[in-house]
Amino acid sequence: MNRWHEHPGVRKHDQLTTGEIAADVVRNGMGSWPFVFAFLAFMAIWAAFNGNHGFDPYPYILLNLFLSLIAGLQGAILLISAKRADSISSEVAMHTLENTARLQELIEANTELTETVSKLAVQIHAHVCQDVAGQPLEE
Repeated sequence: MNRWHEHPGVRKHDQLTTGEIAADVVRNGMGSWPFVFAFLAFMAIWAAFNGNHGFDPYPYILLNLFLSLIAGLQGAILLISAKRADSISSEVAMHTLENTARLQELIEANTELTETVSKLAVQIHAHVCQDVAGQPLEE
């Protein structure tokens, strides 16, 4: 199961528009194996009940109409779902970019501190390793 909705960079359910919520529901519903199996089961049941003496005198004309309607909407549904997925990816990418910029600042600050500590350590070492007359001690 995808857990993108738990990502801190992605807007939460109460911040989404009705269209975005609908796109998520459709994508999560129609883009799943249970939907595929349910659709195949429906097709098998339709075919079984409409064999030679089904409830429809022309058994596959109505089914063909429904399948044509689904096919006509399928392109729009796929585009809407893809657009929503792109939106989610964009939100995650922007969150990552912001974090990367902040981390870069922290790394640069840490590097400066490390260089300062290194210089101070050299100075302390030089100061500690001198004799009373101020000459460096031989090791």
